[in-house]
Amino acid sequence: MDAAINFINDIFWGYILIYGLLAIGLYFTLRLGFVQFRLFPEMFRTVLGGGQKDRAGITPFQALCTSLASRVGTGNIAGVAVALHLGGPGAVFWMWMVALVGMATAYAESTLAQLYKTRNKDGEYRGGPAFYMAKGLRAPWAGAIFSVSLILAFGLVFNAVQANSIAEAMEGAFGVPKLGVGIVIAIISAVVIFGGIRQIARVSEFIVPFMALAYLLVALYVIAINFTEVPTVLMHIVTSAFGLEAAAGGVAGAMLNGVKRGLFSNEAGMGSAPNIAAVATPDPHHPSSQGLVQSLGVFIDTLLICTATALMILLSGAMVPGSDLTGTPLTQAALREHIGVAGDWFVAFAILLFAFTSIIGNYSYAENAMVFLRLGGPVWIGLLRVGALAMVVWGSYESVSTVFNAADAAMGLMATINIISIALLSGTVVKLTRDYIAQRKAGRRPEFHLNDYPELTEGVDASIWSRRS
Repeated sequence: MDAAINFINDIFWGYILIYGLLAIGLYFTLRLGFVQFRLFPEMFRTVLGGGQKDRAGITPFQALCTSLASRVGTGNIAGVAVALHLGGPGAVFWMWMVALVGMATAYAESTLAQLYKTRNKDGEYRGGPAFYMAKGLRAPWAGAIFSVSLILAFGLVFNAVQANSIAEAMEGAFGVPKLGVGIVIAIISAVVIFGGIRQIARVSEFIVPFMALAYLLVALYVIAINFTEVPTVLMHIVTSAFGLEAAAGGVAGAMLNGVKRGLFSNEAGMGSAPNIAAVATPDPHHPSSQGLVQSLGVFIDTLLICTATALMILLSGAMVPGSDLTGTPLTQAALREHIGVAGDWFVAFAILLFAFTSIIGNYSYAENAMVFLRLGGPVWIGLLRVGALAMVVWGSYESVSTVFNAADAAMGLMATINIISIALLSGTVVKLTRDYIAQRKAGRRPEFHLNDYPELTEGVDASIWSRRS
């Protein structure tokens, strides 16, 4: 069984997705005229919005925070350290590159999720890749496969992995028993997820800005006290990326590990973040505005938070050639160099917040997928919640390597289906983008009118998109 799963993962993550996600990012970057750069200031306007209210959805800021809750996890702390250990400083440069093109992919998939969103039986917005596969491509079978894969990976298994990271960090820093940590995390998670997606959005809106700001402030402090060394480190990152100096793994190792870490961390093209993007009430009322919000999420995750971890490690001197120190211990060792023993506590606290918010963010995606599978009733949603919490307890004290590999395979399948789908629907993304930009250039506040695009009416909920200003 392990051999079969590993073989599938080698195919997905060694060939299809590494090249597929990069290719789709470059494709949308070029076809949309570098939208992630041209409309970068617009991203901040769409996050803050104009205060437009709609009880059917959550706010753009809540959607951004919830997607960041899932994106920003232990990978931003441990994963970056692993990439540096295996690929050297040059890996950071390739993380930046994959994030910059990934911003275009995130824009495209979340724009489509907004366009094809619907309402559940309670009148609340729901949507995501499964919905644009079924409604835009008329391939409900693809949506069903995607949804099952997402529930297995994000709704269940990845929560066990995040709980395991929290338990190990708490045990290492404070000597707390792993099982006890798992039970406490499960109880706190239950309070949040039993309140549904709205409750998850409210909690994320509170915790995510705090945790991201605290982490970045510590990084800024580290940069400030080592200011004279920063230019040298940045030059070291660039020269290592192109093999202009000796580095662990060489050019290929730097590129491979940087690309992998970037893709795994920001999730652009995976089809995860569009599930919460669809739940938002966009402001301005146009599908592209929520695409811009989620594009900003990729920027924050990789170009800010992952870079913060990398700089704290590279400025510390903790990464010694030939050392076996990697992952969370490497990040902790780096922080110890900068702020003493408080570094261990800070990393443990950061992992606690990063991993906890990933648990509740991942669950929100799974609940959306359940609605697509017509399993959105209280009994099925209740079973999903109990299953997610059970995985938190189990993952806190068990080795999760085999089941994590299985989840990787499930995520690989859903990402592959999503890449193909957004490529096939790229013409729709182009129309929406041109419409949004044209309205901005005309000095108007963009608003999408479905009846101006009769070719898009099939599969789109007219009650959502036909209203006029």
